[in-house]
Amino acid sequence: MTDTLNSNGAPPRSGFAALKPEILVTDFSSSLGHWCDIFGFNIAYQRPEEKFSYLERDEGAQVMLSQRHDNQKWEIGPLTPPFGRGVMFQISIKSVEPIIAAMTANNIEPYDIPHSDDDGNPFPNPREIWRDLGDRQGGAIEYFALDPDSYLIMFSQDLGYRPLESPSRDPLGI
Repeated sequence: MTDTLNSNGAPPRSGFAALKPEILVTDFSSSLGHWCDIFGFNIAYQRPEEKFSYLERDEGAQVMLSQRHDNQKWEIGPLTPPFGRGVMFQISIKSVEPIIAAMTANNIEPYDIPHSDDDGNPFPNPREIWRDLGDRQGGAIEYFALDPDSYLIMFSQDLGYRPLESPSRDPLGI
């Protein structure tokens, strides 16, 4: 919901998340368009003069986009492409289908998962996976994508729980 007195928005509708990553981007306009038009986020509020936007999805996911500046604000070491090495952002969503449709409509390839199962078969994207969660298994349909700066995003559609039948193994080891 946009504050009618301020065209720059308002705090997130669901309140501020306990964890909200702020990612540095090389082309703010391109990244903002990608996160909103492709990944389905909305602008909660923004500071255009700083090239900063606080984004949210209806399900509650929040992320901040900030233009990388020459002063290297917030950088604790060399930042070279691809960005996001060593981190993956998992975003819980109601359905992966709108993301897949938006990427397809814009001729954006999904992330090619560089792993295979024990038989050498590549992992599908999207994929259905069930993981042990203590006394049960939790299922999800996962879809992997990259943003314009190559931050790895995993969209996860919940499939619920099922009984723990036998020890299972996550083929990615995570």
